[in-house]
Amino acid sequence: MEASAPEETGADADLPGPPRGNNELLGVADEDDQMEEFLGPQGEYNEEEEERKYYRRKRLGVIKNVVAASLGAMMVYSVYMGGLLQMQLILHYDTTYREVKYSSLGLEDIDRKMLMGINVTPIIGLLYTPVLIRFLGTKWMMFLASGIYALFVSTNYWERYYTLVPSAAAIGVAIVPFWASLGSYITRMAQQYYEYVHYREEHVQEQKKLPKGACHRYIVVFQSLFNGIFTLSFVFAEFPMRFVLNRHLNSNNHILHNVHTCGANVTGLIPGFNNTILYRLPSSMLLIQVESVLMGFAFLAMVIFLVLCGAAYRPTEEIDLRSIGWGNIFQLPFKHLRDYRLRLLCPFFIYSGFETLFAVTGFSLTFGVCVLGLDKLWLLVLVYGLSCSVFSSLSLSLLRFPRWLCLMAGAAVHGVLLVVLLALPFSPNQPQLLGPLLLISALWGLGSALNKTGVSTVLGMLYAEEKERLDFIYAIYHWWQAIAIFIVYLWSNLPMRAKLSILLATLLLASYCYWLMERRLARKVGFRLPRIPRPRHKVKGYRYLEEDNSDESDSEGEGHRPEEMEGEDGVGEQPAGAQEAASPAALRRAAEIHRGRRDEAPLKE
Repeated sequence: MEASAPEETGADADLPGPPRGNNELLGVADEDDQMEEFLGPQGEYNEEEEERKYYRRKRLGVIKNVVAASLGAMMVYSVYMGGLLQMQLILHYDTTYREVKYSSLGLEDIDRKMLMGINVTPIIGLLYTPVLIRFLGTKWMMFLASGIYALFVSTNYWERYYTLVPSAAAIGVAIVPFWASLGSYITRMAQQYYEYVHYREEHVQEQKKLPKGACHRYIVVFQSLFNGIFTLSFVFAEFPMRFVLNRHLNSNNHILHNVHTCGANVTGLIPGFNNTILYRLPSSMLLIQVESVLMGFAFLAMVIFLVLCGAAYRPTEEIDLRSIGWGNIFQLPFKHLRDYRLRLLCPFFIYSGFETLFAVTGFSLTFGVCVLGLDKLWLLVLVYGLSCSVFSSLSLSLLRFPRWLCLMAGAAVHGVLLVVLLALPFSPNQPQLLGPLLLISALWGLGSALNKTGVSTVLGMLYAEEKERLDFIYAIYHWWQAIAIFIVYLWSNLPMRAKLSILLATLLLASYCYWLMERRLARKVGFRLPRIPRPRHKVKGYRYLEEDNSDESDSEGEGHRPEEMEGEDGVGEQPAGAQEAASPAALRRAAEIHRGRRDEAPLKE
């Protein structure tokens, strides 16, 4: 028994035991478990909730873009109108100011050429606006145009022919691209908002064409918000007049001493208006301070466009928009005029330009200043701007009522006011008529709000699903407005009764044409839209991860197709076989099949 004990002990010693590196292996296993727990699906992570939060941030970003674009446009035009329409022209009109400060400069001649540059150069805007927007993009076009407005304000520091006239001509060049970019940007934001709200829909995930009428409610809301903010520019533009120039004006008895008639019986603006309207000249340091404040707001508007406004299109969409060829981009605005919807809306485009300029020049001067005096000019324009801003919210009624209600209501308001202005007699220097004239100004602002918001909303509804056509459509709209501005510039010496009659005739024609357009659409009469050419890229190293490669050039195999007759949905119908044969993916598949058959032939032999 004693001898066996050591043997048992030795046997026990020879038995295999646990490995020595057990602790190390356990440590590795623990690290693997921790790594798998870290990289694996988390129990607390909710994918649907995170996706919902992500698209909520996207929707808030779209609202931020709309508000930023509206504030930027409001600041630009507050500075532009406050620096040009009032301060500059009123100071340059005064004979004493011109003789004391600029005796040999000829400011009166410079002002005429400056106004000519602003009003005449937009006529050619349709030739280059789509090209600029396609090349720069909507956001950068708005930023560049706001920089041109800031350049014009800066020229007031050194008022000379070679500073004022070229900068005024540059503003004329930038007017149509600026407003076309704004209109396209607001409509595109409505499309984006719809996509972020319905991000689970199949057509949104596959980036297909939106269903007809899908984003109309967002267009109504965003256009109302934009016009409500932008028209406050008429309010802020009056601050230099109210707080600076009004303290230097002569009395109304002196300014209106030789004025004998007002209103519809006037020829020109205000015949007999005294050309010494300043009681004392404002100091140069005061004018420099005012210009510095205006320049500060102009630069702030540029920063808002640059920093706060997001892109309107995805990078791939921007590439496609620019890659259809410069010749096609140049021709497409003129081809879009074959669409009867745009042709029948053109009278409303023209009237939209007429009525705004009549409110800030014709009515404010011939009826307001002539009757109340120059010191009440700021009040008339301020009431008009506040009315426009407040009543822009009435366009939200289009969420429940048909789209014709907004335009027709605005036309009815303006029609009644034009008849009243034609019928009522007015005499100079009658302060007791302040109340009635302020009421007319507020009602005209009501009509302007319905008109401006209605036209932009109708255009957005008609072309909301056509992303690639928006810049052409809004370029046509604001080009016709530029034509109206040029006509107003030409008729400045006509009798006021003739101007009011032209306004009334244009309004009646615009209302009839719009009724005709809605009637044709209700009867589902087909309209004609030009085909947007396929992207023709020359860059070979970049490819989209899609079956139908929109980045590949197929100009060698695809011939020119004629324009399409489109139906109510705005989409031309083509045979399925023709679409399949025209796609680059089908051509590649056919080439691979042909190559495979050619390789198999020697093997069979």
